[in-house]
Amino acid sequence: MDNSHLLEGDVADAVATLKSDSGPEIQVHGSANLLQTLIEHDLIDEYQLMIFPVLLGNGKRLFDDGTIPSGRKLVDSKASGTGVVIATYEGAGDVEQGEFAFEQPADEEIERRRNL
Repeated sequence: MDNSHLLEGDVADAVATLKSDSGPEIQVHGSANLLQTLIEHDLIDEYQLMIFPVLLGNGKRLFDDGTIPSGRKLVDSKASGTGVVIATYEGAGDVEQGEFAFEQPADEEIERRRNL
């Protein structure tokens, strides 16, 4: 089964054409350069990020300088038995500024704050 395609010419146009077809989903694995092109042309519907419990200290950043800011909404998350976290995000429009605190803390948190 041939499920890979060589994209020639303008990559963004080629991916947009593939997305307009009724074929299977398009997946990108490990290509930070292609990712930046797809972000720039708003061609990504969903991100599945796998976070491994390892600190390497160097390497190529997935979202490097020049990445266009955009909001994301967590729609699913799972953790493997080895500690890998798989987080699925969809677009959520522009980046909103504000606080990331919970709107209403739990009763236990209110009590903890009183005891500080």
